[in-house]
Amino acid sequence: MRLFPPFTPMLLSFLLTASACQSGNEKETASLLDEADVATLQAAMGAGELTAVALVAHYQQRIAALDPQLHAILELNPDALSIASALDAERAEGKVRSALHGIPVLLKDNIDTADGMHTTAGSLALLDAPAPARDAFLVQRLREAGAIILGKTNMSEWANFRSSGASSGWSARGGQTRNPYNLLRSPCGSSSGSAVALAANLAVLAVGTETDGSIVCPAAHNSIVGIKPSLGLISRAGIIPIAHSQDTAGPMARTVRDAALLLNALVATDPEDYITTNVQTRNPVDYTVYLLADGLRGQRIGVLRQDFGQNPALDALMEEQLTILRNAGAELVDLGIRTRDSFTAAETEVLLFEFKNDLNNYLYERGGPLQDLADVIQFNEENASIELADFGQELFLLAQEKGDLGDGEYLSALGMSKALSQTNINSALQQMELDALVAPTNSIGWLVDPSGDKTEGYISNSSLAAVAGYPNITVPAGYIDGFPIGISFFAGEFSEPRLLSIAYAYEQLSQARKPPQLMETN
Repeated sequence: MRLFPPFTPMLLSFLLTASACQSGNEKETASLLDEADVATLQAAMGAGELTAVALVAHYQQRIAALDPQLHAILELNPDALSIASALDAERAEGKVRSALHGIPVLLKDNIDTADGMHTTAGSLALLDAPAPARDAFLVQRLREAGAIILGKTNMSEWANFRSSGASSGWSARGGQTRNPYNLLRSPCGSSSGSAVALAANLAVLAVGTETDGSIVCPAAHNSIVGIKPSLGLISRAGIIPIAHSQDTAGPMARTVRDAALLLNALVATDPEDYITTNVQTRNPVDYTVYLLADGLRGQRIGVLRQDFGQNPALDALMEEQLTILRNAGAELVDLGIRTRDSFTAAETEVLLFEFKNDLNNYLYERGGPLQDLADVIQFNEENASIELADFGQELFLLAQEKGDLGDGEYLSALGMSKALSQTNINSALQQMELDALVAPTNSIGWLVDPSGDKTEGYISNSSLAAVAGYPNITVPAGYIDGFPIGISFFAGEFSEPRLLSIAYAYEQLSQARKPPQLMETN
């Protein structure tokens, strides 16, 4: 059930031709916009060669042509063109708000917008809920920066926390999101629509959210850059939650520089989210100043060798990337540290407890007929032919059985999961005098299966940083049999500047990203 504003290809073609393509060659202009980064678009708008209206129209047209096979977009912002027109008028008067002025941005469907769009976490349960009373804090920040909210992206329903056997990228609202590099293989989740949209050039930037892997996994599966930032850099207010001790929004882009520009806009102190009251948000920095071509020189990076020896093709690809790091002046140190197996049970307990508590609070504040998790469970049972046709809601049922956040079982699990994950990273960094850790983000994605993900033998490296609340950046590293593989760089709390420097320097040398080959459907 995807909702689009009433527009026609003829209208969009007119807008594109009139506003951006003075030569009249629409296809040529459209091809120039493919893979375009923020700086290129800003230069074109500054020179009067492109307008925000034309840019929005271009992406709307491309979405109409390509998204029927991808299912990445749930709905478009009916106000996007009028917002773009107002921003064009500001630019004409000499006012440019920021590097994001006039740049279209997509939002994952669990991020509140107080406008004509829905916010549902992909579920039919919230389709008729009242619109949020106000934008999520990060959306306020984007609007103030002059970004244009282009639409909402499909996602794994309830951020993949309804069933342990769900299919990544599936929601009752949008169906199954498809990977543009291989329509039969998983786009990963839960920020699947955001990643697929950028990979297919349906927008410039997107915002995803992550509890454990939901930014970095789909980013890697779709050959884009994803930043899972430190907990506390970006406000959680106005985001449909899983667990406050791990949840964070984060930038998704085709380049490290664009991701850094988006991060600049998202980082701020929010008085309504206590965790953002810290020195990093009180004294914001321009993360682009850390994007140095020689950013790898002199860095000591630990290689997580436990992920080698299981997949020969992945080993070969990663060894090539490690050679790039060494040749750029990085010193690599092999090590093996305990990963998710040491805290997986504790993490699950934390998520179950916090999901019930946090979702109940969100639904109560949102208003409407569904006031708590029990109501959502009942809705799914009453609409089982759609919501529960292929997999259940066992995680919902387990969460509903949990007590409040003063429960000793919860407090013990929270302390254990945080201590083990943070100690594993901190000890490696300190004892080996490392600046960062590196690992493959993923191996080849599994085949899409409506009955749920079949991930046996799959390699993932999201959990350590996710549970610790530490940053993780994934960058395209290449392809195995045409399927995208990412490389992850992560380190301690608020180490984004160093990680961005490393990731950017690597990206400039590897130049691994290639756009998918897609055919328009109309």
